[in-house]
Amino acid sequence: MLYSTLTPARKRELLRERLAGKGLLRFPGAFNPLSARLVEEKGFEGVYVSGAVLSADLGLPDIGLTTLTEVAGRTAQVARMTDLPVLVDVDTGFGEPMNVARTVQTLEDAGVAGIHVEDQVNPKRCGHLDGKQVVDTATAVRRVRAAVDARRDPNLLVMARTDVRGVEGFDAAVDRARRLVDAGADAVFPEAMADLREFEAMCAAVDVPVLANMTEFGKSELFAAEQLESVGVRIVIHPVSLLRIAMGAAERALDALVAEGSLASQVPHMQTRARLYELVDYAGYDRFDSTIFTSTGHADRPAD
Repeated sequence: MLYSTLTPARKRELLRERLAGKGLLRFPGAFNPLSARLVEEKGFEGVYVSGAVLSADLGLPDIGLTTLTEVAGRTAQVARMTDLPVLVDVDTGFGEPMNVARTVQTLEDAGVAGIHVEDQVNPKRCGHLDGKQVVDTATAVRRVRAAVDARRDPNLLVMARTDVRGVEGFDAAVDRARRLVDAGADAVFPEAMADLREFEAMCAAVDVPVLANMTEFGKSELFAAEQLESVGVRIVIHPVSLLRIAMGAAERALDALVAEGSLASQVPHMQTRARLYELVDYAGYDRFDSTIFTSTGHADRPAD
């Protein structure tokens, strides 16, 4: 009932423990708090909060228009609703290194287990679009150092994302990733790898966990979890997938409503009322409310 049974500090510890072990950690992207609860119920290892999803939720393109306040507010709503560790996209950190430091502490307060900061020029672009620009290595290193130095909980995972692959090629991406690890990054997120061989080479090149972004309609093929694990990838995200599926279903339903005058044909595709109540633990709230209301010594006690 209500929120997560674990503290943010415990979730960070658990993420560190899992990364110290073996196996692939799967982080589907949640587009709202309820979908985060569904991700947990289905047995995944973590929840991802995508900058692209937050932008789209506001009706905006993913070009750096969202603010720290918007990202932190929505992420806090997601993080408190699940016992899973939450990894959040903070784009370029919302400004200069001092802004990056503030971003880290604000997201710590929001309850996340990890953040990733990228090396694009601000305002950034979606990582799988052409026309991206990246900052020089020194600037990218300063962003990571600012993030690492700012965290108050040493278990907060600071991940460095690099978009160099799509601008300067794979060898440059490996070199950039190594420099970011040297700057203190706990993990790396090499965006838009071309194939499994590149993921394997990146994993061999750095001694920290590597994340794979399996976003639809992007530069990378949609590899299965088993394939990614076989080449050494430790975390996989599916950042926008649930939003795309939900919005596709919503559009089809609206088309049916226009064409048919009702949604009767769509009812078999809907989440039932019973399933929704199960997911939000309606019965648990009802039991709590009933217990408090009928509790001897409380309900019958006169007001002070």
